[in-house]
Amino acid sequence: MTFSYFTSHQVFRSALLFFFLLAVLAASSGKSVKMITSWFNPNYEGQTFHKILVIGVAQDLEVRADFEDEMAAQIARLGIETIPGNHILLRPDANVKLDLDYLRGQIRDNHIDAVVVSRLLKVDKKVTIVPSSTYIAPYPYYYSFYGYLGAVYPMVYDPGYTREDTTVSVETNVYATSKPDGDLVWNGVSKSFNPKSAKKIADGLVKEVPKQMEKDGLLPKKILSN
Repeated sequence: MTFSYFTSHQVFRSALLFFFLLAVLAASSGKSVKMITSWFNPNYEGQTFHKILVIGVAQDLEVRADFEDEMAAQIARLGIETIPGNHILLRPDANVKLDLDYLRGQIRDNHIDAVVVSRLLKVDKKVTIVPSSTYIAPYPYYYSFYGYLGAVYPMVYDPGYTREDTTVSVETNVYATSKPDGDLVWNGVSKSFNPKSAKKIADGLVKEVPKQMEKDGLLPKKILSN
């Protein structure tokens, strides 16, 4: 009886572990990036945008260029032209100060009426210590030596572990260029939980940010070609 009880007990724990793994896999297969907040300036009364510049602020030049290309492609609509920053802007490294006069000139000369810029907001790391646990059969037969020993001897021991979770927040702003210093029109903040790479974050932003812009009325619905 003792052997059959603990066999079934271990099977039960294995089943719980299996369903836990399924839940983890289901969560990890979801969206890599999730929009947390968005804001549309209620005081903005400017015209509809027709030419939008997309800028990614990142140290990795390759990731930045790919992000700008993909984001520009996703934002583009009928009557709205988009330009990736890497097509018209010099790409200084992180140690070179940005030439704002040069940027103003490029925006003016290319007749850009809005700029979309995304940048890393913060990275949060959280360490969780899961303590060790000992599993024994409930209500062991303390008044019987053989029942008690048979219950506590085959204990299952979990040594515990430490888990580190990383959450990456990215901010995206949209500025109208009609005013000399630019006018903030829209702001969105996204989060990515335990991202595998910077490229994964960029890929998620490209999918989710334009969707949120549509929901907030900043962009018209994209007409899909047959």
